[in-house]
Amino acid sequence: MHRSAYIFLLLTTLLWGGNSVAGKLAVDHVSPMTLVFLRWVLAVAILLPIGWRTIREDWPVVRKHWFVLAALGASGFTLFNTIFYTALNYTTAINVSIEQAAMPVLIIVANFIFFRLRVSWAQIAGVVLTIAGVILTACHGDPRRLLTLELNFGDAIMLVAVILYSGYSVGLRLKPVMRWQSLMLALSVAALVTSLPFFLWEITTGKVMLPDTRGWGIVVYIAVGVSIISQVCYIRGNELIGANRAGLFINLVPIFGTLLSVLIVGETFQLYQALALVLVLGGIALAEYSGRKTAMIPPAELP
Repeated sequence: MHRSAYIFLLLTTLLWGGNSVAGKLAVDHVSPMTLVFLRWVLAVAILLPIGWRTIREDWPVVRKHWFVLAALGASGFTLFNTIFYTALNYTTAINVSIEQAAMPVLIIVANFIFFRLRVSWAQIAGVVLTIAGVILTACHGDPRRLLTLELNFGDAIMLVAVILYSGYSVGLRLKPVMRWQSLMLALSVAALVTSLPFFLWEITTGKVMLPDTRGWGIVVYIAVGVSIISQVCYIRGNELIGANRAGLFINLVPIFGTLLSVLIVGETFQLYQALALVLVLGGIALAEYSGRKTAMIPPAELP
């Protein structure tokens, strides 16, 4: 079971890393809020024929749990990306990467507060190792750069985005039992509806930039790879091993983003990137080894 979860989560973070590269390539080819809106227009258009029959059959469940589904779709699918793109206009990619590394910690804390889920010291050590890998990547192998960081409005709203996605990851425990086609369609429709006001704002302020040929290619990749495939994989991985363990894989995103930048954008591969990858993978391995052992202990015997 856990091996399937690893495949799902590795594919998820690889696609999310590709999203970072796509975001760089999208500059001057499509505006941020337009990209967010169009990705969900296309995602809903793809999912509608796939999930129409199942969502009609699951409609009583959807209607009963519409608020949970709307909250998950808005927080995890729309608001996180909207705030993420906005934050990058005010702060640096270094700050954003470091702030995103807080997600696994927030997920663990939230799971303990709301569901009394405990973690072992080995899992905590694994989290620390992955955060070290993210920081090493963010500061390009020079920790002295951390001393020059300045916090601003972008960092403040990015922390809101981190809290939202952490809440989404924990909130997946509350999603109703329904087929994945119905679930993805419901969440995507919620994301589409909540992304519309941001798109309209971009139009009214004159900041809208409709995609050109490259822009449409980026929209298609993000809609299919990031909005559909990666979300299905993340939800499934979360189901198999839980939010605490699945959330730790999020720290692979800046690592994969950096490696994909080397392959696609032509950036130079550095030694610190290899070390960061070792730290993150080592941290995940350590946390997972402990997490699997804890998962096999009956609840009554847990401390």
